[in-house]
Amino acid sequence: MLVVVNGSLTDAGRAKLEPVSDEILVRENVGFDIWAHKEALDHVGAGLTEFDEVVLTNDTWFGPVRPYGPVFERMQGRAVHFWGMTDHAEEVPNPFTNEGRLPYHLQSFWIAVRREMFLSEAWGQYWRDLPEMPSYFDAVLKHEAVFTEYFTDRGHTVDVAFGSAGRDVTDPSVLQSDILLDEGLPTLRRRPFEDYPPFLDRHAVFGRRILDAAAGYGFPVDLILQHLARNVPPKVLNTDAGMLEVLPETDVSYDPERPLRIVAIAHIFYDDMTDEILDHLDMLPGGYDLVVTTPDRGKAAAIRRIVEARPISRGAVDVRVLPSNDGRDQSAFLIECRDVLLGGDYDLVVKVHSKRTPQDGFNVGRHFKGQQFENLLNSPGYAANIVALFQKEPGLGLVYPPTIHIGYPTMGRGWWSNKPGFEELARALGVRVPLDDISPLAPYGSMYIARPEALAVLVEHEWRYEQFGGAEAYQDGGLAHILERMPSYAAGERGFHTRTVSTAEYLSISHTTFEFNFDELSPTVPGYPYEQIDFLRRAGYLGEARLRDFVGMYLRLNHPNAGASMRSALAPERALGRWARRIRHPRVALSNLMRRRTQMNPIISTAPAPDTGAAGDQKDG
Repeated sequence: MLVVVNGSLTDAGRAKLEPVSDEILVRENVGFDIWAHKEALDHVGAGLTEFDEVVLTNDTWFGPVRPYGPVFERMQGRAVHFWGMTDHAEEVPNPFTNEGRLPYHLQSFWIAVRREMFLSEAWGQYWRDLPEMPSYFDAVLKHEAVFTEYFTDRGHTVDVAFGSAGRDVTDPSVLQSDILLDEGLPTLRRRPFEDYPPFLDRHAVFGRRILDAAAGYGFPVDLILQHLARNVPPKVLNTDAGMLEVLPETDVSYDPERPLRIVAIAHIFYDDMTDEILDHLDMLPGGYDLVVTTPDRGKAAAIRRIVEARPISRGAVDVRVLPSNDGRDQSAFLIECRDVLLGGDYDLVVKVHSKRTPQDGFNVGRHFKGQQFENLLNSPGYAANIVALFQKEPGLGLVYPPTIHIGYPTMGRGWWSNKPGFEELARALGVRVPLDDISPLAPYGSMYIARPEALAVLVEHEWRYEQFGGAEAYQDGGLAHILERMPSYAAGERGFHTRTVSTAEYLSISHTTFEFNFDELSPTVPGYPYEQIDFLRRAGYLGEARLRDFVGMYLRLNHPNAGASMRSALAPERALGRWARRIRHPRVALSNLMRRRTQMNPIISTAPAPDTGAAGDQKDG
C-alpha cells in the first residue's frame, strides 16, 4: 500500500497513515491524482515486477460500504488485462466539449491492472508521454476518457465489475449509486453529494437516500458528512444530501436518558420582547441556563424583573450589560459571551435575539421574526426533536431555519455585497471550506442552535467592538453582516455539518410560494431547470432591457470570446448602477454575474466560483 499525498503532510496526518500503509510519498500538488499515480509508479520502479496486480485509486469515494472479497473473487476469474469498479458509457457529443465523442471508459477512481499490461511497452509509453494537466477538465479529457481506449486499441482486454451496459444511464456510479450498492459495489463516490444540484435534479438523484442506503449497510455516515462538510460548499451539500429536516410537533426521538447541557444566549434590545423570547426558550427539553445581553442598565433591570416574575424555573440566569452595542447581537455573542462558549460547560448553545425588523414593514417583519422563532422553538415536542438531532449525530454542528424568501428578494443575491469581505475574513480565520456561488448557506436572521465546538473558529478569535463600527456600519459589507453568513463555513472547517429545520406548517407556506414564484420565472426559457439556468447564466445580467442590454446578452450567448472592449462599450454597469441606486441600500457594489460555463457540466469544479452580488439588507434596525 503506497499512499501518495499531493501537497504537505502534518505529523498528525502521517501518524494516521502509517499504520495503514507500507510507504508514504509526499509530492507537489500538481497534476491531480493522475500525476500522483505516475510518480508513484516511477517511485516503485522495477519493484512493480513483484506484483500480480496494481490498483490505482484516489480519494473521491467512500468505502468499503460492501465487502471487497466477493468483487475480487469474481474479477479474478475474468481473463482480462485490466478492470475497473465502474465505467462510463460512450456519449455523443462529448458533454465536456459539446462536440465529438466521449469514449467508453473505466472510471479512474479505481482501476486494477495485471502483469501482462503493466509490464508492456504500451504501459511504459503511456506514462512517459503523459501530458501536463493544469485543470480538472484536462485530467478528465487527457487521461480518464482516453486511458481505456488507449490500451484496448493496443490489444489489451478490459472488464468492469459494475458496468453501465443494460442500464438507462451513462454514469451509474453517480446516477444509480444506491442500486449499485444493493448489487454489492464496495465504493460510494462523492459525486452525488457534491455535484451541481440542478444536474442531479435533472436525473432525480437524491443524496439523502444514498446516505440512508450506506447507513443500512453499516457504513459510518458521520465519516462521510465530516469529510463533505470540509470540502463541499455548504449550500450544495445541504441540497444534494437533502439536509432540510421537517420535524413534527410531537416528540418522537429525544432521549431523556442522554440530556445535553444547554445554554441560551439572548441579545435583547427590545426588552418588551423578553416574555415572548422566554416563551420560546422554555420549549427546550431538560432545562437550560440563560445568558442575556443588553445595551444598557435600565433594560437589564427590566429584563431581570420579567425573568424573576415568570413561574417556570430554569437554570442559572446571567444578565450582562454591554459596554457597546456596536455589532449588536454578533458582537454581544462573540465578545461578551466568549467565556461561556469556550468554557466547556455546555453541549449546545441556542442563539436568539429580539428581532423586529421594523424598517421592512409590519407584515414582513412579523413573518421574518416568526420564521426564525417558530422553526427553532415552536413547541416542546418540536424543540425536543431538534435537540434529538444533536443526540443522534455527533458531527451535527448547527441547525437553523431555511433561507428566508417570503417578503425578501434573497434568492439570487444572498451574498449581497458581503462576499469580498467574507473571503478576506475566511482567509484570516483559516476557513478553507469552498464558498457557495450565488447565496451562502447561512442563518439569515442570525438565530440558530449549535455545538460550541462547531463555532470554535469564530469564538477563539479575539474580536473587538471597534471592528464592528457604529450604527452606520450595520449593513451589508459590514462585519456584522459578514459574520451572519459565516457559521456553517466555520463549522465545516472543523468537520461539523449543518442541517436546516422547518415545521410542517412553515414548509407548506414556503414551498407553495416558492413553487409558484419559480413557475412564474420559468416559462420564457425552454428546457429542464439546469438548461434554463445555463442559458440565463451565460446571458448574464438583463439590465433594463434596453437595446444595449440585449446586444450584450447576444454577445455573451453567441460570441463569448468577443473582445471585452466591445462588451464594456455597452456599459451595462451604468444601467445597473441606476437600478441599484433606486433600491434601499445604495452602497452595494455590483459583482461579476457571469459564471463559468463549465460549471453547468455534470462534473463539479473544486475552484471557488465567481462572486454574485446585489443590493440588500435584511437585518434589524
